Amino acid sequence: MAKTITFNELRRIKDSLPDGATHQIADKLNVTVQTVRNYFGGSNYEFGKNAGVHIEQGPDGGIVVLDDTTIYDMACEIIRNAQEKE
Repeated sequence: MAKTITFNELRRIKDSLPDGATHQIADKLNVTVQTVRNYFGGSNYEFGKNAGVHIEQGPDGGIVVLDDTTIYDMACEIIRNAQEKE
């Protein structure tokens, strides 16, 4: 199911991930780390793939439509688990 959020919100999630989380997500999904980075706004498509993220210019960094929320959901879960441990 698609989800629409702001680009700045997507970047806040990425910035809140603990060290190694992008590798953890990539390993679980059997994708490259660069593909996970591209999901969060990166643009290196030589070593990673497009992960179904569409960005449109606008306020708060623009609007992002996530075609597949799997990476988003995993990132949110990792952040929640890290916060619970603190």
